[in-house]
Amino acid sequence: MDYLKGLSVIGVQQIDRVVEVVDEAVKGHSVRLLGQKKDNGKRLGGARLDLPKIRKNPLIEIISINTGCLNACTYCKTKHARGDLASYPIHELVERAEQSFQEGVCEIWLTSEDTGAYGRDIGTDLPSLLWELVEVIPEGAMLRLGMTNPPYILEHLEEMARILSHPRVYAFLHVPVQSASDSVLMDMKREYCAADFRRVVDFLKDKVPGITIATDIICGFPGETDADFQETLELVKDYRFPSLFINQFYPRPGTPAAKCEQVPAHVKKQRTKQLSQLFHSYNPYDHKVGERQQVLVTEESFDGQYLVAHNKYYEQVLVPKSLEFRGKMMEVDIYEAGKHFMKGRLVDAARVLSASIARPLEKGEVSGLTVEFATPRQNGIPDCHAPPQLVSQLWGLDKEALKMWSVGLLILTIVIAYTMEKLQ
Repeated sequence: MDYLKGLSVIGVQQIDRVVEVVDEAVKGHSVRLLGQKKDNGKRLGGARLDLPKIRKNPLIEIISINTGCLNACTYCKTKHARGDLASYPIHELVERAEQSFQEGVCEIWLTSEDTGAYGRDIGTDLPSLLWELVEVIPEGAMLRLGMTNPPYILEHLEEMARILSHPRVYAFLHVPVQSASDSVLMDMKREYCAADFRRVVDFLKDKVPGITIATDIICGFPGETDADFQETLELVKDYRFPSLFINQFYPRPGTPAAKCEQVPAHVKKQRTKQLSQLFHSYNPYDHKVGERQQVLVTEESFDGQYLVAHNKYYEQVLVPKSLEFRGKMMEVDIYEAGKHFMKGRLVDAARVLSASIARPLEKGEVSGLTVEFATPRQNGIPDCHAPPQLVSQLWGLDKEALKMWSVGLLILTIVIAYTMEKLQ
């Protein structure tokens, strides 16, 4: 491709080698690192978990537990970019969590293309990882599990119900259904039927009372009939999901679904509108007004008027804005409810928990700065004898410099993603 001639390109699996690529590019060399990471022929999870980074929110640590996936959905390009499933070892994930808590983090999010598939490539499974992580979560901190597809959670339902009932794990699960029509699911190659999804939701709602189930739905997938869409509407009516991500189908170039006969644009638009109207026709939190809830405060609302907290079910609760509340777990009385949130008042004389013995990092402060990364290098080799004051100078950047560094890395990531899209 002529437009890439002379350019250096780095793939998503090699992002931790960006410094090497930049060094070579500065010397005038063209570098291509697009392959997957392997050790003795076995694919690795991706970039190292212990790389220094700057958290967007110093109170929240986001940990990717695996990359790639086992599916071959006909509408998705993730498999093209990420490849097959590659899981990080349990001990590395636990170490990263422990380090995060030592840096003042009070909430951990586990993410991946499909958390439910974790460990299938390395001889373990998601419940095994979660039980190990639960052991290191301090009082006053919480763990949130990311998206999992129905097929990989079905065989662990009993175990998952016990984990989601743990007081330091949010009773929340994101399980995308995409459609309630078995015909559409088959065309999507989703590897489950609507009954499987219902079984997951029904079981967890029974065993974990109050659990929040979030889901995704695609409107207007190729071949979707009015009858197919009606089945999806009925599913939403039955479960009244408090969190529903509605997507109008868009054909991604290079995917099998893009080659199929498309549903007319006006039909897709109408179905999206109809589903959105159904979703906004009910208020999931009205019955909770008057309840007393324990919440963990982690961030500020978009309008800057409140602090944002979440209760055990990862439902959003807005509390009065006071900096001393951030990172704290407290009791509130719910006095108002909206479509996507509740509002709470701090209970007088209530116990306030701080999750960590360490203070949170300042916004923009570098996390995970080990000796390897904190020391200057001589010909690419860490100089372990560098004086401490030099290390401090190298990494004692002001907030504006760190912000510019972060923006630069973000732009680089966007360029990489765009390039990968073009290469497909």
